[in-house]
Amino acid sequence: MAVKSVPKSVQQRVEEAVERFNREVLARGGVRYVPRFKGPFLYLDREDFGTAEPICRLKYTGSFKDWEFAIFKYSSMTYDRHDWFFPGSEFVDGTIKGAMKAGMEAYPG
Repeated sequence: MAVKSVPKSVQQRVEEAVERFNREVLARGGVRYVPRFKGPFLYLDREDFGTAEPICRLKYTGSFKDWEFAIFKYSSMTYDRHDWFFPGSEFVDGTIKGAMKAGMEAYPG
């Protein structure tokens, strides 16, 4: 059965994971990931000195360690879950941390 939305308890875990990544990996000031939720999706935008840009979208599958990944493509202004030929794709492993690592390689900023 398809998940209709990301449960609030999972949203809280996501926010904690994103904040930890921001603190530990993106320690330099002015750059951070910002999570957004809509239905079954987690959108990971990256804020670079006040401007937020889309990086990727994850679909909640019911498991915190097995999200479906889609990279944002600026060429078409859409999220593409079939595109696996981008720098950083090797980090995509179903986790939020892997998605953020992939986003840093795909869009170094």
